[in-house]
Formats: sequence, C-alpha cells, structure tokens
Amino acid sequence: MSAFTTVIQVRFGHVDPAGIVYFPRIYDYIHDVFEELWEKHVGERYYRILCDDKVGLPLVHSEVDFRHPLRFGDRPIVRVTCFQLGRSSLGLRYVFELDKKVCVDAKMTTVCVDLATMKSIEMPAKYRARFEAIRERE
Repeated sequence: MSAFTTVIQVRFGHVDPAGIVYFPRIYDYIHDVFEELWEKHVGERYYRILCDDKVGLPLVHSEVDFRHPLRFGDRPIVRVTCFQLGRSSLGLRYVFELDKKVCVDAKMTTVCVDLATMKSIEMPAKYRARFEAIRERE
C-alpha cells in the first residue's frame, strides 16, 4: 500500500505541564499534514482550493486513538492513507510513529463542499485520482 509520508516536530509550546503533547494539538498536527498532503501529493495548495475554487473539505467525523505520548523534541513520522473515497466523502488515516511505535492512529472523514452553499459536491476527478493512489487495499 502506498502512503504519503512526512515528519512533524513537537515543539516546546505544544506540550502541557505533564510534558506531553496537549491532545487538541494532535488535531492541529493532522490539519497541518492535511494541507501538506494537498500541496505535495495532490499538487494543489489547499489555500488555493478554498479561496479561488471556493471548494472546501470540512471535517464531519473523527476517531483518534492516543496510544503513546509524544514529547517535546520528538519527530514522529506521519503516514497518510485513504480508507474511504466516496462521491464527495474522503476518509484519511493518519498514523504517527516514533521509533516504530504507533503513538497516534486517527481517522478523519471530510466532505467535499461548495463553500457558497455548504452543499456536498462530487470530488473533482483530478483530486480523486491522487487519493486513489494512497488508497488502503483490503
């Protein structure tokens, strides 16, 4: 199975008094990786899609398993695969690994919408093909 892979860095301001990444920050990391996926894998800046094309992919469902804490200075690898590709829905899985240990396993489902109406629209074929390239196979 193909995956989009990147590395993030846990910075000082990302950790709580317990010394681990404050859990809402994981959603920030996921969105940062989502934007990077669009630019580096899909070939479009997410900013341009939102502002010029007026197409968005708002989050409609999330599942996150926190398996091992991330700490200041960690640089986990994040692997992104597509677990669902519907007419307008897109399900992406984000697995954060550090030293071959899964720290976070998250599934995010978004829906392709016309930002003017917030109605779902079919995902354009040029984007669909790029997500198909990282699709999980059973």
